[in-house]
Amino acid sequence: MDLKESLHTHLTQIVRDRDPYLAKAGHSYVQQYIRQELEQWGEIQTHEFTIRGQTHQNFILNLPANATSRRKQKPPILIGAHYDAVPGTPGADDNATGVAALLELAKAFATEPASYPIQLVAFDMEEYGLLGSAQYAADLRQQQQPLRLMLSLEMLGYRNQAPHSQRYPAGLERFYPNRGDFIALIGNLPTIPDLIHLSRNIRNVGVPSEWLPVPNRGLMVSQTRLSDHASFWDKGYRAMMVTDTAFMRNPHYHKASDAIATLDLDFLTGITRGLERGIRSL
Repeated sequence: MDLKESLHTHLTQIVRDRDPYLAKAGHSYVQQYIRQELEQWGEIQTHEFTIRGQTHQNFILNLPANATSRRKQKPPILIGAHYDAVPGTPGADDNATGVAALLELAKAFATEPASYPIQLVAFDMEEYGLLGSAQYAADLRQQQQPLRLMLSLEMLGYRNQAPHSQRYPAGLERFYPNRGDFIALIGNLPTIPDLIHLSRNIRNVGVPSEWLPVPNRGLMVSQTRLSDHASFWDKGYRAMMVTDTAFMRNPHYHKASDAIATLDLDFLTGITRGLERGIRSL
């Protein structure tokens, strides 16, 4: 199966109502699917945290670096995506696309290891305020676990090539294109070399890419904090979000119409391929 077909297969399994409180059956189904997919490549660790008396789970797969790099004890690159969705929406773009890409990157880096260890994490409770990633980032910081980089895959499937289809926080429209046909990489200042590098690799596979460095944990532009990378910014890690810019482009954001039919699978495929190449050559 080629990459585009594999991504579509994942989407058909993940896209469903899956709020952890109001759609427990869908939520549990998606958890099982993620586990079963990741378990093909290694042992899954479950990171548990409790909210309102209910236990929630982040799923973690650790993949070793290639043999040449393993001796150097490099810190891991963490790639994360959240699997919960807003109640009453099937969450195709938000965030089944991120999870589908996560599962395909797991396969790629398990089959052919990268020069850094790769840690893949499926986060729960993002839609309730980044709760799964906040707990996990706090635990990593407490354990003094270094990270080479944290990448949050957040909405990777919506593209609109019409002029003036892209909106921005005030002021940014002067510096970026007005067509919503690119993928955006948004990172804290220490990630600037990585933003440039990953953007270039995505462009090299034919997908337009723009990057934005933000100071001070993104507090000046709140829209830059709307995913799990912000939990890692807050703990002092190098982190970035890979995003199609959500409601600044996608009219189906947090609606019942966020369905597979609205996605551009060629766009999603190109982003996944570009990220794999870029991460390999970091």
